[in-house]
Amino acid sequence: MNISFRYDRKQVIQALRYHFFTKPEIRLLVIGINLFTIVAAILLYFKRVTPFTFLIFSTLWMLVMLVVWQIMPNSIYKRSETFRDSFLMHLDDTGVVLQTGRGTQSWHWNRFSKYLETPFFFHLYFTPNSFFLLPKDAIGDSGDQQLVRELLRRHIGGK
Repeated sequence: MNISFRYDRKQVIQALRYHFFTKPEIRLLVIGINLFTIVAAILLYFKRVTPFTFLIFSTLWMLVMLVVWQIMPNSIYKRSETFRDSFLMHLDDTGVVLQTGRGTQSWHWNRFSKYLETPFFFHLYFTPNSFFLLPKDAIGDSGDQQLVRELLRRHIGGK
């Protein structure tokens, strides 16, 4: 199957957010900050803590969400040349071949550790922090997307 695509900025930013929130350390950090903020709000209601304490936890919550939701995805998008290229990708039972104006790269399926499907992309992971995004809208109709899903499931496995 041949797929030609360019990346859409908003979709890539959303995909990077999904990537960050799949990380256990990020999820634990956000859950912990949320719990502390809720506890601080309850204690503030019962006048066990000062409003300043609640303000600190609320500010911390806002900063974490700002960093994870906006700053990290946008900084990665801006630094990466990959998101500005045009691609031609070929998928078959032997692996993946990716072509750009700069060259060609091929990977056998065993190079991928897992894949993750999100609303706009298939994330093809090499390592826990290294992945390639395959846009779903470039694949075509739902029948072709199902073929890609089956190919990924058969050769990589995933979530």
